Parts: sequence; structure tokens; C-alpha cells
Amino acid sequence: MKKIGFGFLVVILIWVIWANWSFRSELPPVISEISTVSQIICDTCENGDSMSLNRNIVGIQPYMLETDYLSESQFLAKLDTYFKVAQENGFFREKTMVLLPEYLGTWLVIADEKKSVANAGNLTWAMAQLVLNHPFRLSTYYGKSEKESDRIAATLFRMKAEKMANIYKQVFKQLSKEYQVYIAAGSILLPGPEVKNGMLEVDIEAPIYNTSFVFAPNGDLIPQSIRKAFPIDSEHPFVTASPTTDIPTFDLPFGKIGVLVCADSWYPESYQAIQGVEVVLVNSYCAIDGAMDNPWGGYKGAPPPIDVDLNDIGILNERQAWEKYALPGRIGISGAKIGANVFLRGKLWNLGTDGQPFFIREGKLLEIEEAEKGGIWSMEY
Repeated sequence: MKKIGFGFLVVILIWVIWANWSFRSELPPVISEISTVSQIICDTCENGDSMSLNRNIVGIQPYMLETDYLSESQFLAKLDTYFKVAQENGFFREKTMVLLPEYLGTWLVIADEKKSVANAGNLTWAMAQLVLNHPFRLSTYYGKSEKESDRIAATLFRMKAEKMANIYKQVFKQLSKEYQVYIAAGSILLPGPEVKNGMLEVDIEAPIYNTSFVFAPNGDLIPQSIRKAFPIDSEHPFVTASPTTDIPTFDLPFGKIGVLVCADSWYPESYQAIQGVEVVLVNSYCAIDGAMDNPWGGYKGAPPPIDVDLNDIGILNERQAWEKYALPGRIGISGAKIGANVFLRGKLWNLGTDGQPFFIREGKLLEIEEAEKGGIWSMEY
């Protein structure tokens, strides 16, 4: 028995050393990876001078690396490189809205974790390390994740929710105040997120939503949350759908705006919920490298709307399907003629990323200069 007890203590000691090893190791320098900075020319303006228009949307496609999420300072520094370049190019003005992509805040789930989590070869091993790092904390939250079929993923997001929400709020508060712009800050997975007294709070007992928020130039977090109504198949095990009737609109000093989270832009009900807006913004994440050139596999996560031609499945490629059935093809349902859609890009374990922005002015899909990695585009309207 003494030998068994000694062996158990050795195992515990090894685990303690492993679990705490490299928490304080130095993080690598932030690399911006910006390959395109572009002002989208207005072909209907006099001499193509879009500067004569007094409002603009700045779409930022950050190229994120796993290490960008290991601390609040790292996350802020990475995004600040994009905001700084946008400012240097004269993109930030009195009436500017910055649009960021879906899932941008989600990978803050690894914030303050070991560097080995970021360096894991695949997401499964990265999440397994979170489990191994926090077995006792994990047990506290596991019992609160009974309704999700992927209890481990749901438990990890609940366990890190308060830290994730705080970093998300603090970083975008600082960026909006420093650069004096509105920010549609991309999305983050949080349980029961609500804005109370200017603070982003979570409810650990509540369902997990894929949620986005808007920040004002004074750093304030606008109270309405934008929760995804149509989670896709890969999200269903731990993300809860929100009713389309809860999709908010924002009456801002330069117009009425609606924001949709990725797949919501594929369904007419989403646009009907925000009818009367002048601008529709969409944040997106498309997994798998080169996905936009692959044959379209049809709707994933919910039945297709009745206006979808099922013969397009396997015939259109993914990008063509986005153009036909997402923002470019459906924006008119809302009454808006101005729109933008940006995608998350980067190297995120084995997930892959793809997509180039869509910009729509006067109901017309515009040609843009594509970005190999990160990109910044400004469209005046």
C-alpha cells in the first residue's frame, strides 16, 4: 500500500509540474501578416472620387495565429497592427464602422494557457491540454453542460467564459476609444451573454450562443447582443440557436444598421427581422483551406429556404453559392443597398480558413483586390 501511495504521489507531482510548465514562457512577437490594403473605388462618383462620400465601412480580415490568443496583450497587439495601418491610410473618419469576422473572439478560450496549447498540432490535442491543465475546475463546470451533446467543448467554454468576455470587452473598448470608430467586433462563444451597466456579463448556467457586439467610439458597449440564429452542423453540439426575431438593429448617427452572424445571412428570415436598415454587415468564418473553390455541399445546420435551387448543390462552387444565397443575393430583402461581409483567416491548428470579403454598394457586388493573408478594405457610401 505504501508503494501504491508513493506511486500516486509521484504521478500527482509529475502532473503538477507538467500542468504549470511554460505558463510564464515568453510569447513570440506579433506578426501582422497584412497583404492587402485597399480603398474600393466608387465607379458612380465623379472621377471615381469615393472620398466625396461621407461614410465608410472598413472591413478588416485579420490573419490570426494561435499564439495571438494566449494573452489579452497579445490579442490587443495583433488587432492594433491592423487598426494602425487603417488609420495611417486615412480610413478612419468621423463616420466609420469597422467590421471584424466571426469567431474572432472565440479562440480566447486559450487565453492565459500554456504556449503548448497554441503549438498543438490539432484542435483536439489543444483542447485536451486544457482539460489536463484544469481537471478540478473542469469538474465544476461539467455538471452545468448536461444539455449539450459535446459536453467537453461546452464545459471548456463555460470554464473560460468570464475571462474571454473580459478580454473581448477590454480590447474592443480600447480600440474603439483610441481610434474613435464604431466597431462591429466579430463573434465570440459565450453562455448567456448580456450587457449590464456597460459590462459584458455571462451566465454560466445559460446556453452558449455565438454572439457579436457593437462598440461605440467612446468605448461603450452597445447593449443589444447579436446571437446567431442558424448554427451550422459543427456548432450544434454546443451552440444554441437564437430566434431570428431577436436579431437587433442599431440606430447610429450615420444610419440604421443590421448585423448578421455568418450562416444567418443565408436565410430570408434574418433579413426580414432587420427590414428598414440602410446597411447590412455580416461576420463570417469559413473552415477548410481552399473551401471557396470546392463544390457547394448545400445548407448545413437547417433546412434550405424554399427559394433555393437544390440543383445548384455540387454544381456551384462555395463562393458562387455565397454570392447567390448569402448577402450579395439576399440583401434586398432587408431594403438595404449597402453591405459588407468579412471572413476570419489565419493558421488555427488544423481547422483551415478561407474567404474574401464581399462589399455591396447601391445593391451591386463590387470587385475588390483580394488578400493572400490579412487585409484591410475601405468602402465609402
